[in-house]
Amino acid sequence: MRISAFIASLDISPANALFALGAAILSFFAMHGVLLLVRKRLSRLSEERAHRPVAEVLSRTLARTSTLAIFVTSILIGLSVLDLPPPWNTRLGHLWFFTLGIQLALYLHRAIRVGARRYFRAHSHGREDEQVTVAHTLVIWVLQTSVWAIFMLALLSNLGINVTTFVASLGIGGIAIALAVQNILGDLFASLSIAVDKPFEVGDSISVNNFSGTVEHVGLKTTRIRALGGEQIVIANAELLRNTVFNYRRMSTRRIQFTLRASPATPPELAARVPQALGELIGKHEKLRFDRAHLKTVDQNWIEYEVVYTMLDTDYNLYMDTQQAINLDAMRMFAELGISTAPRPQHLLLQELQGQPAPAGHAGVRPAQTRMRTS
Repeated sequence: MRISAFIASLDISPANALFALGAAILSFFAMHGVLLLVRKRLSRLSEERAHRPVAEVLSRTLARTSTLAIFVTSILIGLSVLDLPPPWNTRLGHLWFFTLGIQLALYLHRAIRVGARRYFRAHSHGREDEQVTVAHTLVIWVLQTSVWAIFMLALLSNLGINVTTFVASLGIGGIAIALAVQNILGDLFASLSIAVDKPFEVGDSISVNNFSGTVEHVGLKTTRIRALGGEQIVIANAELLRNTVFNYRRMSTRRIQFTLRASPATPPELAARVPQALGELIGKHEKLRFDRAHLKTVDQNWIEYEVVYTMLDTDYNLYMDTQQAINLDAMRMFAELGISTAPRPQHLLLQELQGQPAPAGHAGVRPAQTRMRTS
């Protein structure tokens, strides 16, 4: 009786009610059909490598479509074709906002989870340790919480509730909390930056400020580095990212520049043969690429050659072994060419006083004998 009286109060004709019912049923099946077609199309696109990432995210996001949401939406479509009095038009608008808003929030919730996990999996290089998993979960949680917070504020605003004061209160409270724990938050966001941007990973050999070592652990607040001397260095994440980090593991080649010195008394004809000889002895190594060798400096003490080559392997021990072999070959080459590596001889002039001590009352200079020594 009450439902009949309520329908009678809305002054809805039977024809209008039947039309609204037909529109609701038709829209329900139409939305289901469109959803199935779109998911099938996305399934085909996911087989293509170029469209696979986007298609996978969209397909798994649409799978979150609620049957209840489709049903409620079809009912709202049917109610929209009815000739409702003004108060009910406003309430119907609120229902539309709530239904579509919550479905959109569910889509974004799902898309963030699927997209973020796919991104982290593609950039993890096969690593799924505890620290990486915690950081990734925290990133996803922050993004999803932001989506639902925005939806709730928008819903309250749509219902006519003034959220300006509420947002201002949240802002003031958030500022107070942020100031109280700014160091912790700084390290936390630095940890998230390391997890997402990946300037270095566990196992990388890095150099920061005045120390070098291997990264052992990347936590939410600190990073632990095993120094070359064996000790463990614990540094805050924010402090670490404020400095320049040299990551030696990311090297693809190693450029080497060194100098060799010879005596300035070397004849020009012999000095001109050294660069070519250096190129030949460096070129015989398999994992080296010779770049150049030039007579760079000529002065009174030395003639200096600058040699540059590139190692195609970044292993440090291999570099040291190779450099040692090059130095020994260079010593043999200088010996075969007859080039001395000794500096120019130094001439020291000595004066020795001769004769008896000067007579009393005479302050003249004593006779001297000059001798020259070479060193």
